[in-house]
Amino acid sequence: MNKVVTDTFQSFSSLLFGNSSYKLSNKLYVDFPEFENRVSKAEKKSIGSNIFERFSEVFFDEKPGDGKEYIQIYGRENSSRIFKWIKREYVENHDNLEKWKVFVPGANGSGALGETLSTPLIGSPLIGGTQTFISFGAFDDSLEAENVLKYLKTKFARTMLGTLKITQNNKTKEVWKNVPLQDFTSDSDIDWTKSIPEIDQQLYAKYKLDEKEISFIEEKVKAMD
Repeated sequence: MNKVVTDTFQSFSSLLFGNSSYKLSNKLYVDFPEFENRVSKAEKKSIGSNIFERFSEVFFDEKPGDGKEYIQIYGRENSSRIFKWIKREYVENHDNLEKWKVFVPGANGSGALGETLSTPLIGSPLIGGTQTFISFGAFDDSLEAENVLKYLKTKFARTMLGTLKITQNNKTKEVWKNVPLQDFTSDSDIDWTKSIPEIDQQLYAKYKLDEKEISFIEEKVKAMD
């Protein structure tokens, strides 16, 4: 821990957008005032985990051909992860909605050290998410999002996550604060073109982990493809 969290440490959590950060707009309720009867006042803006069922009138499996601007929302329906279309004007502006990002489930596993993350996914511009997911980054190109995805799959990053993650909860910056931020561009000191195991080796070297520490991580943490 002390080798990683130093005085110059910057946290990967700075890239995190919480699972409630995407919001419905007031325009939705202007066009569908009856929706207000389906939610509490506190949940009015929320893109909740059951939003596809709750407001089924405004979500579509296929993009409508009516000439309006639409975006996609990533969520779950019938235990499957899916994307559905909604009018752009029904969702508030968000710092990464028009950027590249990586979605991660807001709850994952049991909190045991070494668990895999359940299918993190790259989100392209004009994709948002329900409260099932958190997201990382607001990148101008797909490369940085691809490199974040690789980083999340490393044993090193998930070990550092495991120092504070003791339950299913992935949602808060607090849980991720010991995961060090990296440069995810092509100018990085990490060669992100390498395989996940090779990236792990670069990270072990960067933080000067000894053989005992490396062996612990390699033995305790499950690999991710």
